Amino acid sequence: MYTTRIGLIREGKTPPDTRVALTPLQCVEIMHDHPGLQIIVQPSPIRCYTDSEYQKAGIKMQEDLSDCDILLGIKEVPITQLIEGKTYFFFSHTKKAQAYNQALMQAMIARKIRMIDYECLTHSDGQRILGFGFFAGIVGAHNGLLTYGRRTGKFSLPAANYIGSLEGLQAVYDDLILPPVRIVVTGSGKVAAGILEIMNDLDVEYVEPQDFLANEFAYPVYTHVKGSTLYIRKDGQRYHRDDFHAHPQEYHCLFEPFLSRADILMNGVYWEKSVPRLFAKHDVARPDYTMFVIADITCDIDGSVPINQGASSIANPVYGVNRFSLQRMEAFQHSNDIIDIMAVDNLPNELPRDASAHFGTHIQKYILKELLKDEDSDILRRATICRDGQLMPLFEYLHEYAFGDTCID
Repeated sequence: MYTTRIGLIREGKTPPDTRVALTPLQCVEIMHDHPGLQIIVQPSPIRCYTDSEYQKAGIKMQEDLSDCDILLGIKEVPITQLIEGKTYFFFSHTKKAQAYNQALMQAMIARKIRMIDYECLTHSDGQRILGFGFFAGIVGAHNGLLTYGRRTGKFSLPAANYIGSLEGLQAVYDDLILPPVRIVVTGSGKVAAGILEIMNDLDVEYVEPQDFLANEFAYPVYTHVKGSTLYIRKDGQRYHRDDFHAHPQEYHCLFEPFLSRADILMNGVYWEKSVPRLFAKHDVARPDYTMFVIADITCDIDGSVPINQGASSIANPVYGVNRFSLQRMEAFQHSNDIIDIMAVDNLPNELPRDASAHFGTHIQKYILKELLKDEDSDILRRATICRDGQLMPLFEYLHEYAFGDTCID
């Protein structure tokens, strides 16, 4: 019987990412349940699950993964490390023709890589199967509150990566008493679910959007705006999910009233260029503006949060933006001229073991069976960007990006 070999690759992108697609225990479970699969791990000095943990679990370690059929990573694989003709799974960040990854896209074409992008793995209704959004939401919400506490001096929180686990975060929250802060949460996906998990852990009270806007509260509250409470058609017709995703440019955003009623924005909106922004840049100069902490968890430069001026880092997660000049500044200046922006773009890496275990569970539940049937898998077909030197039909719109000299972005 032919043995399918799956390799867990060492992350090579800078800055390094410590997450992994499968934990040692998950590798053991998979090989037990699927005798025709063998998992091999490339050694790594930075992975959140150590080489010794894989070795103790009986998982084979080897540097050269050229005899593997399928290679699983997390972040983009450096071009020099791509092995010709292999099937790769990772977040390629090419589906939007991102200029910074055009060389990677063209290298995958040239080396006849079969690229299956985690971001494109979906159920038949379009719902994503894999992602780290839930843990991005958890860490982003924590960091948003950390930023507010440091800015105001009303409480303090340790960094999530210092605590190291969701269980540890929850233990810290047991002793935390929040002031009567007002938080607005946006988005309807996994990121928003992670934010709401933290709101629940901290006993922050949910209030309806209209009550949030109309009333004062003597305790911490949040509201959640999404779908029909966040968007309306420009012709006055109500929001419909399928129509919005097909024609987002036909919609107007309803977020503006929250600019003068919220202390913190925790943004979980998935954004593309045709989706209306939450507000305009000039809106932050309004005299009644109150939203001086923004956790832009989905983190799109000049995106749904238009004053996002680039990603920050886990080591330095917050920067300031002057709301009149819109210049990037030092954070925590305790001035109402400055908005503090938390815009880390690899938030789950602050809780890498929890995030990796969560991610691997979904690979076990939904993707392994697709790998076993391979050519008959609609899920894999929808997520395959390129193969054998060609773009797949769903991604032919990337032709100029993949084969041209200049990026179409």
